[in-house]
Amino acid sequence: MEISTLTAYHCLAFVWYFFITYAITHVRTEERPSEVFLYGGQWKYLTVLNLVLQAVFYGVSFLADVLRLIKKLRCAKCVISSRDLLFSVLAFPVSTFVSISFWILYTCNRELVYPKSLDGVIPLWLNHAMHTAVLPFALLEILATPHRYPAKKKGLILLGFVAFLYISWVLWIYSVTGEWVYPLFALFSPAGLTAFFTGSLAIIISFYNFGEFLNRMIWGQSKFCF
Repeated sequence: MEISTLTAYHCLAFVWYFFITYAITHVRTEERPSEVFLYGGQWKYLTVLNLVLQAVFYGVSFLADVLRLIKKLRCAKCVISSRDLLFSVLAFPVSTFVSISFWILYTCNRELVYPKSLDGVIPLWLNHAMHTAVLPFALLEILATPHRYPAKKKGLILLGFVAFLYISWVLWIYSVTGEWVYPLFALFSPAGLTAFFTGSLAIIISFYNFGEFLNRMIWGQSKFCF
């Protein structure tokens, strides 16, 4: 993709994710169901955190493109390294996990992840923007431009650390409120919940590897060390 076209695409993607993030964080407070949006607000949901992540990623990508356009190549190189790290370790695996896991659980029993009471608060288009569109955006990004992946060990350590932070946030909310972020978690014993979190981490790691595989198949081997 030409750099000018890539710049326009990243700019539009950034604006889109910024708009979606704004929309979900400004839902009508007087109509919020009593069982959601309490302690932690929207920031306890992985879906919303992923929207912020995508907005940051596309903002960094747009900045990298602009720097390349104006020939600030030394600055662009540093920003591109940050862009690639964000995409490879977080943006692709998290967006893929959010989309696929949400729709599988929604199909099985929507009340476990997205109670029907939310239909009156979050319009259908916003639901699909948060849970459906994130996957084709991630795949299109791989097709649009190559991304350099870090050394596997370092990439997985960073991904695992971020996953640990989110799990800690979920457990902290439960310790304070006595309520789980997702009703699904209430079905498990402590051992079962540990197994669920471990399995989820294994799945998101598989998405990391899948993204690396696609990038290598399309663009060839391209790695950087840090």
